[in-house]
Amino acid sequence: MKVTGIALALAIAAASAAAVVPPSSAEPLQALLDRAEALRSSDPREFSATLRQVEALTASATADQLEQLQYLRAYELAYSGRFDDAIVQARTLFEASDDPGIRLRAGALAVNSLAATRDFAEGLRQLDRTLELVERVPDPELRSHAWFAASALYTQIGQFALASHYADRVLVASRDPRSHCFAGQQKLEAEYQNFLASEPDVVIRPPSPAEIEETIAACDALGETIVTSFSRSLLARVHEQQGGRAEAMAILEDNLAAIEGTRYPRLIGEVHSLLARLYFENGDDARATQHAREALARSSEMAFSLPLVQAHETLYRVAERRGDFAAAFDHYRRYAQADKAYLDAVKARELAFQAVRQETEEKNRTIQRLDDQNRLLQLEQKVAQQAARNTQLLVALLLVLLTVIVYWAWKTKRTQMVFRRMAELDALTRSSNRHHFTRSAELTLDRCQRDGEAVAMVMFDLDEFKSINDRFGHGVGDWVLRQVADACRGCIRRADLLGRIGGEEFAVLLPGATAAEGIVLAEKCREALHRIDTQSTGRDFRISGSFGVADTLRAGFDFNKLLASADAAMYAAKRGGRDRVAVFTPDLDGMSPP
Repeated sequence: MKVTGIALALAIAAASAAAVVPPSSAEPLQALLDRAEALRSSDPREFSATLRQVEALTASATADQLEQLQYLRAYELAYSGRFDDAIVQARTLFEASDDPGIRLRAGALAVNSLAATRDFAEGLRQLDRTLELVERVPDPELRSHAWFAASALYTQIGQFALASHYADRVLVASRDPRSHCFAGQQKLEAEYQNFLASEPDVVIRPPSPAEIEETIAACDALGETIVTSFSRSLLARVHEQQGGRAEAMAILEDNLAAIEGTRYPRLIGEVHSLLARLYFENGDDARATQHAREALARSSEMAFSLPLVQAHETLYRVAERRGDFAAAFDHYRRYAQADKAYLDAVKARELAFQAVRQETEEKNRTIQRLDDQNRLLQLEQKVAQQAARNTQLLVALLLVLLTVIVYWAWKTKRTQMVFRRMAELDALTRSSNRHHFTRSAELTLDRCQRDGEAVAMVMFDLDEFKSINDRFGHGVGDWVLRQVADACRGCIRRADLLGRIGGEEFAVLLPGATAAEGIVLAEKCREALHRIDTQSTGRDFRISGSFGVADTLRAGFDFNKLLASADAAMYAAKRGGRDRVAVFTPDLDGMSPP
């Protein structure tokens, strides 16, 4: 829709509101959605106000408009810093929508939000799934969402060449000035960071002030204050790096009001910490202290923030220069803690990239191996048809096949050793998977039998879990499973073993415990499920479970018998009305599920 069309639709909506008459078609609603899209990064307050207007008209919305609204709500959550909620909503939309375009946008938003919560490994996995949709989306402007998310994520994890590559893809494919604004700034930032990270003997040119000023002018004309402010921060850093401290300070001071007006904590903290360092190096301790404290106030919620490190360092150096060694020691201690947290975060980002890259390479190798095997089978068929003329080729192919098998056998064994620990855990809940739970439980039962110790088993199943999945989607269902596992981990002892043994079935093995102690634990877990707050999913529902308890005094030390006894007790709890604890008795032996 053109700008004039948006203005006309908004005028119609305003006139309808003044007359207290609801809209008679979907056009005003779509106009408001288009307006919200245009405002979402340039004017956050007006964007939120427009969303509230849209929400008042949802009764007349189409399915596509409701999905667009769900995406914008998730965007609003992310912009306001509620990244966990944004991730849930964006991923729910990503899984539920049939529209590749809206799925790609939701996936890109989930990538950005996961990066903001420092979950880089999951962010990279989500990025892979999102980039798979690019070929199904013909619109280059929609494709740019995925490429820009890739550029932003790779910048954060220190893969600056990849970040620059994906920013270039946006610049080449998109004709939208706004996309060029965002991608241009991201490319300049990646080039600057690549310059800083380069080895001394490697010649890499940083972006020039003229290039940055060109991007600033383009973004400023679009009203993209946040992107413009990030670019000005970059311009100040480049000037400082080239010896222009005065120019850097002037740029930041002249635009400080606009930067603070964005209400974006990361950006504001970065600018204040930079100003603090510049004023300190200029000999102005008072203003250095003022800006450093402002940076701390803006960055206090970001434990891995570089502005937090730089602000503490400035305060430490100011106190040292003043001779206030008590304050200097205190600030140095805080600086050291913040610096360690930041360096740990950098290392975690690098490890996450390497781990996910290994996962991806292993998947690609598996696919390549299957392709190789298929090609070899085809060649073998041809060899069988022309055996007389192709004997030498057949021998060569068999040697290649043997080499491939030996190589992949060695590679697979090596990979299994590296990821052995990962194979023991359920990827969703981070509790023991069924195989590892069974193996560990059998070893524990053997040991306890030798030592004459009792063992209790608690097994539970979530009530009406299929209904949660059917009503709210598998994204919410996965969230429930994670919350349940976390809640139960808070109840068990260190020696106890928690495992996910089925879709929504969990079990806890309690060495050295009887059924009475198992009942106590089961009640704790049952009450913990009640306390799980589901509001963050955007849904209001209750979580409960049915628990069964058995011990070796009645069921013996055979794992399968003990598990079957706890299972029978659990189904007795379900028959008794759910959300309760039942204990195994001999009369339950062999009883089938309801």
